[in-house]
Amino acid sequence: MKKFIVATKNKGKINEISEILKDFPYEVLSMESVGINLDIEETGSTFEENALIKAREINRITGEIVMADDSGLEVDFLNGAPGIYSARFAGENATDEEKNKKLLNMLNDVPFDKRGARFVCVIAVVFPDGTSFTVKGTCEGYISHEPKGANGFGYDPIFYVPEYQMTTAQMASEMKHMISHRGKALRLMVNELQKRYI
Repeated sequence: MKKFIVATKNKGKINEISEILKDFPYEVLSMESVGINLDIEETGSTFEENALIKAREINRITGEIVMADDSGLEVDFLNGAPGIYSARFAGENATDEEKNKKLLNMLNDVPFDKRGARFVCVIAVVFPDGTSFTVKGTCEGYISHEPKGANGFGYDPIFYVPEYQMTTAQMASEMKHMISHRGKALRLMVNELQKRYI
């Protein structure tokens, strides 16, 4: 069985990807399960560049098929910030709550119709021969005026989706996976793998 290594330490991501790839002839493995425990510096200026940096580094070490994702939140009023800096937006070790608080403070007097935003997820897949592809999923919404919901993580409590009249932190996980940036990107990745390599 082919190995398919996911360049992340996030167990939730591993489980989600394993579920989506369950019918594929791949053994989905985390970095840690193949003995890799390094922090890869994300020096790119786009989600695509950062995803490829991570995937290529783990591919170089293992020689296997590797996927990595880079994701974040883009707020229109802030010219696309925090973008690729979403995880470190309120400082290196800031909690999700601190990140959400900082963003809400920056948008304090901004009316709802000017608070448009999107979650972005880019997935890069690198093959043993060095070839690669990237796919991108987005989820459009608005930044709410206050956090709501206890599901999800990151900016989910303040990311409001008008079609469902709730934040992504108020959604059941099945619904969130259907509309989320990562869910969309994973399905595009699966389509690409089916077209090209299986």
